[in-house]
Amino acid sequence: MKKIKFGLLPRILVAIVLGVALGGVMPEWGIRVFLTFNGLFSQLLGFLIPLIIVGMVIPAIADIGRGAGRMLLYTVLLAYASTIVAGLASYFTGALTFPSLIDSAVSLDVAAEATKLAPYFTVEIAPLMSVMTALVLAFMVGLGLAYLKGDALRNVAKDFGDLVTMTIESVIIPLLPLYIFGIFLDMTAAGEVMRVIGVFIKIIGVIFVLHIVWRILLYCISGAVSKRNPFKMLATMLPAYFTALGTQSSAATIPVTLEQSRKMGVSDEVSGFVIPLCATIHMSGSMLKIVACAMALMLMQGIAFDFGMFFGFICMLAITMVAAAGVPGGAIMAALGVLATMLGFTAEDQALMISLYIAMDSFGTACNVTGDGALAAIMDRINKK
Repeated sequence: MKKIKFGLLPRILVAIVLGVALGGVMPEWGIRVFLTFNGLFSQLLGFLIPLIIVGMVIPAIADIGRGAGRMLLYTVLLAYASTIVAGLASYFTGALTFPSLIDSAVSLDVAAEATKLAPYFTVEIAPLMSVMTALVLAFMVGLGLAYLKGDALRNVAKDFGDLVTMTIESVIIPLLPLYIFGIFLDMTAAGEVMRVIGVFIKIIGVIFVLHIVWRILLYCISGAVSKRNPFKMLATMLPAYFTALGTQSSAATIPVTLEQSRKMGVSDEVSGFVIPLCATIHMSGSMLKIVACAMALMLMQGIAFDFGMFFGFICMLAITMVAAAGVPGGAIMAALGVLATMLGFTAEDQALMISLYIAMDSFGTACNVTGDGALAAIMDRINKK
C-alpha cells in the first residue's frame, strides 16, 4: 500500500484550523501548555537562526565562487538584479494597496495583544552570536573559501551545512505546525484571530496577482532582449511552471526547466549552465512574497517603515536567499535572521510570516522556476554576442 505523504502546507493549514476551532473552548491550563511549548520553541529558533545562516550561506557562496568566466558573472548579476527588482515591485505594490486593506480597524500587535495568558515556565537559550555577526561571518568565510585551493575547510563548511539542513528537516519543520497551532490558539482565545485571517486572505490575493504580473513583465523584457515572442516563451515554460506547483522545489524541477528552455530556443551550453545555477540563486518569486508579507505584518502592528529600510532589507535578503535551495520553506528559513535584524521581527512575527509564506509556497517556487527560463534566454543572447 502506497504511503500518503502529508506535506508541510496541509499540516500548517490543519494547525491553523484546529487553533481557531479550539481556541474558544480549550481551558486556560491547556492553552498555557501550548504557550509553554511555544516559548521553548521560539528560544530554540532564536538560537538556531545564526547557525542556519552560517551553515547555509557559507557553502552556497563558496560553491558559486568556484565557477569562472563571463557567463557566471553575468548570470549572478542578472539573477540578483531580477530578485532586487521583484522586491522593489512588491514594496511599491504593497505601499499602494495594503494601507487600504489593513486599516486601523484591523491593526494588531500580535505579540502584545494576543498573549494574555502566560506560559508555565520559560527557558532562555542565548544564541552563540548575533544575526548580523553570523551574516558577516558567513559572507567573509564563504568568499574566502571561493578562492582557497584546499578543500579541508570547505568540507567542514559543507558538513556543518548538512547538519543544519538535517536539523531544519528533522526538528524545525516537524514541530512548526504545533508552534503555529499554539499561536492561533492563543490569538483565538484573545479574540483577534478572525481579523488576522481576513487580512491574510486579502494579502494572498494581492501577492497572487503580483506573481502573474511579474512573470509577464519579466518575459516581455526577456523577449525584447532575445528577440523572441514573450508570450510564446511563457507558454513554452508552462510545463515547468506546473511541475514546480507540484514539487514545490526549484531543484526537483530542473530537468523539466532545462527541456522547456531548450524548446524555447536556448542553446544546450547556456541552458545547461544557467538553469541549475538560477535554481539556486534566482529567488524573485520568493522575494515578492517575503517583502509583501513583511510589510503587511508591520502595518498590522502599526510599525513605522520607509523605503530606505526596505531597500536595505531587500538587498540583504537577495544575498541571504542564495542559501535557500533544497530545504522545504528554505527561503523563509534563510530570511528569518534578516527579518529579525533589519525589521525587528519577533518569534511570533516570524511564525506568522512562515504561515503566510508556506500558504503560497507552490506559486512562489513556480514563479522562480519560470523566471529561470527568462534569464536563460537573456544569457543566450548575451553569449552569442
